[in-house]
Parts: sequence; structure tokens; C-alpha cells
Amino acid sequence: MNKKFVSVIASAGLLLTAAIWGFAFVIVKDSLDYIGAVYMIAFRYSIAAIAMGLVFIKKWKLLDARYIRHALLTGVFLFIAYTTQTIGCDFTTAGKNAFLTTNYVILIPILLWIMYKDRPGWYVFVAALLSMTGIGFLALGAGDAVGLNRGDWLTLICSLFFAMHIVWTARYADQGDDTLFLTLLQFVVCAVLGWLSAPFFDGPVPVEGVQNPRVIVSMLYLGLLSTMLCFSLQNLGLKYVGSAISSVFLSFESVFGILFSTIVLHEAFTTRMFFGCLLIFSAVILAENGNKYSV
Repeated sequence: MNKKFVSVIASAGLLLTAAIWGFAFVIVKDSLDYIGAVYMIAFRYSIAAIAMGLVFIKKWKLLDARYIRHALLTGVFLFIAYTTQTIGCDFTTAGKNAFLTTNYVILIPILLWIMYKDRPGWYVFVAALLSMTGIGFLALGAGDAVGLNRGDWLTLICSLFFAMHIVWTARYADQGDDTLFLTLLQFVVCAVLGWLSAPFFDGPVPVEGVQNPRVIVSMLYLGLLSTMLCFSLQNLGLKYVGSAISSVFLSFESVFGILFSTIVLHEAFTTRMFFGCLLIFSAVILAENGNKYSV
């Protein structure tokens, strides 16, 4: 098959991934009216783990003590990231939740600097400054309380744990772990942690909410599309397109998030917030691609 054609298809898959993830912020925001945040994570990752476990059933033969250790650490990072993101979405807008989440791109090189003494290029510091300025515009642009609210802070915490999840997953991949199998085990860890902690955060299982057809469709969307399918498309995109271009397409997750939240949820989107989102998006692109311009 023509390499250019494969690259175009993979690029389209990455853009589709960004769109699915962007719409997921709307799904989460809407579903929080019917089901608790942690139960949502439990259902989402149970569906993804079961489906992916069946698709890649032959990979279970790889399971050993090392994979369990690696999956527990990275799975905990992923669980905390999604928990703070999902709870945060209940206290802020879906659009702000989407844009603030993307700060993990800027945090990754900073974490690598702390861990491996690998000082990032000048562009990372410029991206961090752009991002902080953008966050300031978002905090002042909602028209209600001035400053970051509880949901915004939780989302920023979520971006840190997403960065930690990516850094350690990449580290274990470099050590020879099968990325897809490690991802599957991470889904299992998130599902188990979700079921164990949901009663403490959200109370009894929301039987009425779970029986709601709207919630059922939402959980299937989050589990099968936003989690299992998107992770697969992302992995294929990184293989056939390259990390630099892939990051540009995936960064549109935040753009789709604000677009869908404005259209579907009718969330307020002021001019000041637009400039804040533009600065954060520019920071993400610079952090991922600034190495081209460094000397």
C-alpha cells in the first residue's frame, strides 16, 4: 500500500481521535447529572478493559510480576488523572476542562528534566509562560468568579498526572514492555480502583442512573470509542505519521472540546477566553515542535 496514502489515513485517524476526545468532555459533563464521577470511571474502564482484553486475548500470556508492577504504578497515575479531570468537569465548563488538560504536553519535558537532568530547550519555558498567561485569561474570562475555581485546579492536577502517566509508560516501553498490553493492564487497574473507591466518593451504585438509556450510550461511547478505539488510533498514528505531526493533530482535542461544549452545552465563550485558549493551544504546539527551531 502507498506510504503516502497510509500516512493520510493515519492522520485522519488522529484527527478523528481528537474529535472523539473533544466530544467526550461534553459526554462527561452531561453524564455527571445522572452518575457520579468515580462510578463513571469504573464503568468506562471496565468496558474498555473487557473489550480490549478480548481483542488482544493472546497478549495475556505476557503477564508476569514485572508487568503487574508497571501496570500498578502507571494505572494509579491514569486513575488519578481521570478522577481529578472528571470531578473537575463537574465544577468548571467542559471547554475549560479540555484546554487546561492539555497542559500535560508542557509538563512532560519538565518532568524529564527533574528525573533525568535532561534540561529542556528554551521553547519549553516560552510555552510554559504562554500557557500560564492563557490560564490567566481563562480564569478571568468566565464572567462569574474571578480566578481559578475548584474544577480548574483539579483539571490542572489532572494534567500533571497525565504527564506522569505518559513519562512512565514511555519509560517502560523503552525497557521492552508491550505498549498495548501495558495499556490494557492500566485499564484493568483503573476499573478496579474505580469500583473500590466509588462507594466512598459517590455512595451506593446509582441503579436508576445506570438504567437510563442516555447514560448507557454515554458509557459505551467513553469505554469503546474514547478509550479503547482512541488509544489504538493514537498508537497507529505515532507509528505511521511521527510524533511531531501526530501531536499537532491530537492537540486539536482541546479545540474540539471548546467547540462542542459551546454548540451542544451552550457554554459561555468570551473574547478573553478565546485568547486564553489560543495561548494555551500555541503553547502546546510550541512545546511539541519547538525542537525544530532550537540550536
